[in-house]
Amino acid sequence: MKIHLTSVFVDDQAKALHFYTEILGFVKKHDVPVGEKDRWLTVVSPEEPGGTELLLEPVGHPIARTYRDTLVQDGIPLAQFAVADVNAEYERLRAHGVRFTQEPLEMGPVTTAVFDDTCGNLIQIATQPE
Repeated sequence: MKIHLTSVFVDDQAKALHFYTEILGFVKKHDVPVGEKDRWLTVVSPEEPGGTELLLEPVGHPIARTYRDTLVQDGIPLAQFAVADVNAEYERLRAHGVRFTQEPLEMGPVTTAVFDDTCGNLIQIATQPE
C-alpha cells in the first residue's frame, strides 16, 4: 500500500495552480473539467513525475472550509513538503513574496518552516532526518 494522492482545499483553483507551479515549482499532472466550474487539478514534484499527486481541491463543502480555516487560525499546517535545505528554500520563497508564519526552526535533526499558500492553507516545509 502507498499514498497515491492527497489534497489541499483551495479557494481558487487557478490561483492555486499558479502558486503551486510558478512559485513552489511543482508541475501540473492532470487538469480535467468537473461540472461547470471545478476541475480535477493535480500537481506533482518534477523530481517524481510518477509520484504522489497533490489535488488542488475546491473548498466547496462548509465542513471542509471550517476544518481548513480552523487549522489556519490555530497555526497548524495542512500539509508538509520535504525539501533538501529549509533555509535555502525559505530564502528562495521569500524572494518570491511568500509570507511565512514560522521562520526556519531547528528541532533536533529536523528543520521546519511554515508558509501561507495564498489559497487558504498553511504548509510546512521540512528536512527529513537521514
